[in-house]
Amino acid sequence: MTKLSVNINKIALLRNSRGSNNPNVIETAKSIERFGAEGITVHPRPDERHIRYDDVRKLKNSITTELNIEGNPKEEKFIQLVLEVCPTQVTLVPDVANQLTSNHGWDTITNQIYLKEIVQLFKQAGIRVSIFVDPVVDMIVAANDTGTDRVELYTEAYAYQYYTDKAKAIQPYLLAAYKAQALGLELNAGHDLNLKNLQYFSQQIPFLQEVSIGHALICDALWLGLENAVQLYKRQLNNKYE
Repeated sequence: MTKLSVNINKIALLRNSRGSNNPNVIETAKSIERFGAEGITVHPRPDERHIRYDDVRKLKNSITTELNIEGNPKEEKFIQLVLEVCPTQVTLVPDVANQLTSNHGWDTITNQIYLKEIVQLFKQAGIRVSIFVDPVVDMIVAANDTGTDRVELYTEAYAYQYYTDKAKAIQPYLLAAYKAQALGLELNAGHDLNLKNLQYFSQQIPFLQEVSIGHALICDALWLGLENAVQLYKRQLNNKYE
């Protein structure tokens, strides 16, 4: 069964807009767990414009499901935080400073030596490692050579093309996914997955381990309520209705 990890960056962004503690990020994360999510994802950035480094520390001691920390390991502060907190999983994302949101995966060929070193560093600390990649077979093969446990497929292209030709949209993801499976890599996915496109993606790739969803789920929660939104996303993953 594919696990749902909810990215709570947008909850922190809303809190930070007023300078108080409303909504409470930690209590929201605990509620999301109670509503059925199997994990909490955070992506702290150097300017702490949404999730703060101290939020991550508090989350580690507050939640009972998996904690997934995303970020660019070329930021020394990020490495220190991950090693201090020791989350269940760290997802390596090649964001640059001040980037609004993730928009590409790693070139695992060009960055092979560096990624091997950082993957080994985190694995020695007992942390599962996932590398954020585009759905390109060569990048999957090179990611496997780093020793990573998982890859996370960057799904924006799929989400964009889904409405015009979903069979065509899923094709590169199928090739990448089956290559990962053949190599023994576990598979995650994330970015712009939503209630309209998630079920088809999970049906086509039934061995998907985890999806990380934040923006769309939080937007849906404005209309549906947070508990209902979490449950609807889980149903999409469980293929319970068309």
